[in-house]
Amino acid sequence: MFGTDRSPKTAPIEEGEEYDVKIEDVGKEGDGITRIEGFVVFVPNTKAGDEVKVKIVSVRRKFGFAEKIE
Repeated sequence: MFGTDRSPKTAPIEEGEEYDVKIEDVGKEGDGITRIEGFVVFVPNTKAGDEVKVKIVSVRRKFGFAEKIE
């Protein structure tokens, strides 16, 4: 690996993007969990089975955070 990118694989999502998702599970902290192209995204104030529209607010190397917008 060369250059400034330490991660050979980049996240399939970017901050500000919106998605219609289904919450698949609930994490330890109570946040809903969905996956976008296999990438884990935590969504506060949701529960398993919810179908919601979300906006990506933060992207880390292995996961992201989104907020419910509808």
